[in-house]
Amino acid sequence: MDTTRIDLNLLLTLEALLAEQNVTKAAVRLHLSQPAVSAQLNRLRDLFDDPLLIPARRGMTPTVKALELIIPVRESLEKLRHTLQSHKDFHPERAKLTVAISCTDYTQAAIVMPLVLALRKQAPGVRIAVRPYHPVLFEQQLASGEVDIAIASQDASKAHLRSRHLFDETYVLIGRRDHPALKENLTIEEFVQLEHVIVSPTGGSFTTPIDDALATFGHKRNVVMSAATFMFVPQIVSVSDMVALVPRRLLLAQPQQLTVTELPWLAEQFDVSLVWHERSHGHAGHRWVRELIAQVMSGT
Repeated sequence: MDTTRIDLNLLLTLEALLAEQNVTKAAVRLHLSQPAVSAQLNRLRDLFDDPLLIPARRGMTPTVKALELIIPVRESLEKLRHTLQSHKDFHPERAKLTVAISCTDYTQAAIVMPLVLALRKQAPGVRIAVRPYHPVLFEQQLASGEVDIAIASQDASKAHLRSRHLFDETYVLIGRRDHPALKENLTIEEFVQLEHVIVSPTGGSFTTPIDDALATFGHKRNVVMSAATFMFVPQIVSVSDMVALVPRRLLLAQPQQLTVTELPWLAEQFDVSLVWHERSHGHAGHRWVRELIAQVMSGT
């Protein structure tokens, strides 16, 4: 059989004809004219190389081939209807869905962790697959379906992607409890003299955009360690005299016995947004998960 000749209208007509076993009644059911249904029946006969329905004293009688087709055609169309409807209606309490989220270790702790806790209560059948965030690859991952949502800062060069701003993040300075150098109103001069741990997601770098900002004022901080993830930083500073600038929400997600110092003169901040591809924009389940993330973050 040449499957390129099959269209959905033909299958719907076949379903109606097999159910009604009458061209006139099938036409009424499909809201079509009788000649239109007769023409489609002829196409179906040609497609399956079988008469399918033959005249009888009352209506029509299905052939053996037609009887074989009744259940698979009905089941296939029901699955298709269910799939189409599921994109419009989403019932979180009974839904089965897997959403892949690309994020850093910081956003995994600050956003994904409270999201998963909320899902366990509201949508226990929704699973989250966490994937590492790759700034260079995430657009391709979104387009291919490898990733459904990326948690990242908005990028003007990727305006073709869908996005939703969640919050603007600021930094705080952390060190061990009773750190002798941490105090209120810490000056820039005192700040740069401390031993700093920074995070370099790409590995090995000893500068960040904050260092670029400090350089414009003629300052350079004393960076003694470059870490690959934020999750390691609170632990190392808690047992040493090193300090670190970390996103504020990291401490909400990972409370530690630390000294937290505000730096009013530090204006550096970054936005955190949801980014997704057009391919998943209209999916009811994905839309519900994105809304839940926004709700969870609005309460933090």
